[in-house]
Amino acid sequence: MKTNAVIIPSCGANLASLRFALDRLGANVPLTEDHARIRAASHVILPGVGAAAPGMARLAAAGLVDLIPTLTQPVLGICLGMQLLFASSEEEQTRCLGVIDAEVRRMPASPDLPVPQMGWNELEPVGQSALLTGVPSGAYVYFVHSYAAPAGDYTRALTTYGRPFSAVIEQGNFFGTQFHPERSSRVGARILENFLTIVS
Repeated sequence: MKTNAVIIPSCGANLASLRFALDRLGANVPLTEDHARIRAASHVILPGVGAAAPGMARLAAAGLVDLIPTLTQPVLGICLGMQLLFASSEEEQTRCLGVIDAEVRRMPASPDLPVPQMGWNELEPVGQSALLTGVPSGAYVYFVHSYAAPAGDYTRALTTYGRPFSAVIEQGNFFGTQFHPERSSRVGARILENFLTIVS
C-alpha cells in the first residue's frame, strides 16, 4: 500500500506495535513532529497512552496544539490520541485540542467492572463510517483506558462498559478509536487499512 502517512509520536504509545501493524499492510509510516511534513502528509495518525495533561504538554512542547486542529487531511486519533481531539478531559480538568465540542469523562467503576477497562469488548456501529467498512456489528477490539467520550453526533460506534461510550468517532476529516487497532487482530488491521484508503 503506497501512502504518504505519518505518525505524530508526541503522546507516547506502543509505537513499535503500531508501525508493525502498518508494515503488515505494506505501509511504511514514519514518525515525525516536523510541521511541514505533517501538513504535507496524506494521512496523520495521533496515537497516545497515559494521562491527558502530560499528553497535551508534549504536544505543546512540539508546537502542535495549534497545528493539529487545522489539518485538512484524514487524521486518526488512537486511545489518548482520540481523547485529545475533544474540547476537554475531566482528568485533571485538562483543556484539549477542541476539534470536537465535548468532554471526556472518567468511567464509572464497580466491583464487577474495574477501571481501567483492560481487554476485549464489542463494537456496536452507529450510522456509517468509512473507518468501519467491512467491520461487522459485535466485532471485538482491545481496550486499555480509564476515561471515555460520551455518545454524540460524532459517534460511529459504541461500546458498553457499565454505560455506553464512544468507541469510534468521526467529525469531518477527524477520526478516532478509543481502542488500539494495532492490538485488535484482523478487525484492527481492517480499520487501519480503511483509514489509509480514505481520500480527503
